[in-house]
Amino acid sequence: MRWWLVVASLWLLVVLTIPDAQARGRPRSQDGRREKRKRDGQGHGQSRRGRSRPLKIRLVPGPNIPVDLTENQRNVGSDRTLREQPSSYNVIPDSELSLEISGDSPVPNDPSEAITPLTQEEIQRILWREEEEHREEEERLRKKDEARRKRRKQRKEQEEIQRKIVEKKRREEEEALRLQMEKEEEEWRRRLEEEEERRQQEAERRREEEEDREKKEREARQKKREQEEEEERQAKEEEEEVWLRGDVFQMRPEEADFLPAPIPTPPAAMEEELREVETGEEEEEEEEEEEEGIVGNRGGLPPGCDISDVIVTCENAKLIHFPPLSIPELKSLSLEGNNISSIPAEAFNGIPNLEWVNLKKNQLTSAGVDAKAFTGLKMLRRLYLDGNLLETVPSDLPPTLQELKISENRLRRIDKNSFRGLSSLVILEMEGNVLSEGNIDPLAFAPLTQLSYLRLGRNLFRTVPQGLPKSLLELYLENNVIEEISETVFNQTSDLNVVSLRHNKLDETRIAPLAWFNHRNLESIDLSHNELYLVPSFLPKSLVHLVLVGNNIERIPGYVFAHMDPGLEFLYLSYNKLDGEGIEPESFFGAYHSMVEMCLDHNQLVNVPAGINEMTNLHFLRLDHNKIRSIPDEGICDPDHSGDHTLVALRLENNYINPRDVSPTAFSCVRSSSSVVLRPQKTK
Repeated sequence: MRWWLVVASLWLLVVLTIPDAQARGRPRSQDGRREKRKRDGQGHGQSRRGRSRPLKIRLVPGPNIPVDLTENQRNVGSDRTLREQPSSYNVIPDSELSLEISGDSPVPNDPSEAITPLTQEEIQRILWREEEEHREEEERLRKKDEARRKRRKQRKEQEEIQRKIVEKKRREEEEALRLQMEKEEEEWRRRLEEEEERRQQEAERRREEEEDREKKEREARQKKREQEEEEERQAKEEEEEVWLRGDVFQMRPEEADFLPAPIPTPPAAMEEELREVETGEEEEEEEEEEEEGIVGNRGGLPPGCDISDVIVTCENAKLIHFPPLSIPELKSLSLEGNNISSIPAEAFNGIPNLEWVNLKKNQLTSAGVDAKAFTGLKMLRRLYLDGNLLETVPSDLPPTLQELKISENRLRRIDKNSFRGLSSLVILEMEGNVLSEGNIDPLAFAPLTQLSYLRLGRNLFRTVPQGLPKSLLELYLENNVIEEISETVFNQTSDLNVVSLRHNKLDETRIAPLAWFNHRNLESIDLSHNELYLVPSFLPKSLVHLVLVGNNIERIPGYVFAHMDPGLEFLYLSYNKLDGEGIEPESFFGAYHSMVEMCLDHNQLVNVPAGINEMTNLHFLRLDHNKIRSIPDEGICDPDHSGDHTLVALRLENNYINPRDVSPTAFSCVRSSSSVVLRPQKTK
């Protein structure tokens, strides 16, 4: 720092010395101009705006050194000279120069005039003050720069904050727009799904209505056909009547051939009619008086119950206890739709001759039914316990019982003694429980030596239960989860005639080849709504009626019906996936002369399947709702066949057929042209 001060001092010495030398030789006119500038206020000691300049100093030669230094001495050796002779110069403040110029405090221009010299400490203080002012100026500039940078930083931060706010707002707007678009898309998708569901429901409803209408039409055509056949039989005694069997799985159990003669309900009514015929009006009046006496007494009949002859009906009468009846001649009692939870041991003491008891839709529990409740009913033949809370079959049921219904309960197990003594039981229904093959004892059905009709639908069976009665004729196992049919499950049921396994999980690979192949009486099998991909092989030889509706069947293997004797008559393959390659020329081999009804509707057929024109006994054919585009002349009817027309009804609507392109000879085997349904057709 000292060398810098020395250089500055030398520079000030040179600057201030030269003007003084010039001033001595300058003419007077210059002094006048100086005086003028001083009057105008433009001297060196005052700024243009009246502010005083910072303090400046001038070094003048002291009394111990000459003034006329050479140029080289001033420029070259000034540093060393100042160091060696610190007191050789006097420092005159710039304010004194200003006073000299302004004339307020005259300073002699003559250098020989006496000037008070400054001491070394004063010079040092002046230099320090100059250095302090310089540092203050630098500090002020630094602070100013820092303030400027701080303002710039704050401005950038504010701009960044503003940018972030704008960016956040923009993202929020984009997110809100995205959410709104997703909401609108979800609403649109939901509307589409609702519309699709509504269309499906409407299509399902139309399909059901169409099926009902078709069923009615088929029944009407069947009746008409039967009438025509009856007329033909009467006209031609040698011609046999053709009976269309239809869907045997819709038959009521009371209509089956294996059931015993209907139980007379009530038999007293028939006796009364006989007495009326035999004895006339007098006995009729006496009977009426007796009936009036019974009705008047009512035998302890509670409110809400009705009595008619030997029948008491207490349905939906809000009963919570079993009514204490005392009507010995009573034959039929219905307590359906009440809240009865228990049956005491003496409940039937006053009505011992009952033949039919209906206790459906009550609150009966296994603990609430006394073990001896039904033992006194020596003539009981029908007992209905559907819709209760039973977990086991009531014990000690009368041996005269022929029909027992315990559906829609909570049956969890069937022991080997559950049906003990029920050797007369013909009909047993246990649908809608929680039964499975694991909680039914293999010997449970052994006492049922006359059981013909068994319903076990809507349970939890994975396989067909073991130990089925030998006398069984019809078995219904719908709506279970059956996945397999073992080879030995039907070995003892040689008289089995009908098996219904609809709505299970069977496929053709899980049916044992010898499960029912050798059965000579099994005529009807329902495997609809399973997981079949092919028409199962090794079907019973005696099979007449086969239902495979609602599977995934894609192919009918060749010769699959060839072993059947006398041959398959009814084949239902609606709602599958049969296409143009799924039916082989030999698929219907063995059924050409036996097939009576065949339904191939709601598939993906593109042509009329081969072999249909060879079916000489076909009465009813459905090919509607496929993709058929043309009907060849020999596709349905054999032009070389010279026998009677057998085809009664033909459905071809909802395909891609142009009716104008169909030859009139294509339906030559149809009895009536009005029996062919061709409209409506799908558009291309």
